[in-house]
Amino acid sequence: MITITVVAILGVLLAKVLMELFRKPKVPAAPVEDLANLKASDARIGDAISVSGVGDDMTDLDFTAESCTWIETGPRRWFELTGPYKLRRVTLRVDASGDDLEIAMHLDPRKITIEDLGLSEDDLGQMDERQNTGDSFEFDGKVWMYKLSREAHATRNNLPQPRGFYYWEFREENGSGLLAVRKEQDEPFTVTLYQGIAPGDVTVYRGRG
Repeated sequence: MITITVVAILGVLLAKVLMELFRKPKVPAAPVEDLANLKASDARIGDAISVSGVGDDMTDLDFTAESCTWIETGPRRWFELTGPYKLRRVTLRVDASGDDLEIAMHLDPRKITIEDLGLSEDDLGQMDERQNTGDSFEFDGKVWMYKLSREAHATRNNLPQPRGFYYWEFREENGSGLLAVRKEQDEPFTVTLYQGIAPGDVTVYRGRG
């Protein structure tokens, strides 16, 4: 009688062990995205983006992100979403690599050159060599302070390989402007002027893409 009882108990235990072995592991549910409170750092290709008060005549600027470029330079990483606004293209730059989310927009339709800045290739080379954040120049009635310069890499969603370039960054003294200078090998310098944007002024609507 005792033997039968022991065998029965062992059988039950064996059955439980086998059930545990063949039980499918529970897959954790994916977090539900809060589509009503998307931040600029959540934005992606296909999203509709609205920025308060920076459009023509101080209206809201609305555009759909058609392309994205991810940029890395040293510890800094940011992405740029580009899309059409009226008859030109605009870019939203989102940098979440620091302690605070930093947003800026390229709105200026001008094709700015380093000569327009009053700089030469030699000037930029000397700034890079000095790495002195006290260096500055004047442009558009503002003083632009040297921030950094180093090699960078950009990966664009519609290009197969990253592209390398040299990057200089300047910040508007007592303002929120940002000025970026890039130089790819065998290509001319390009200058991009950005306007600083408060993160709360950006609204993101999730697209289908």
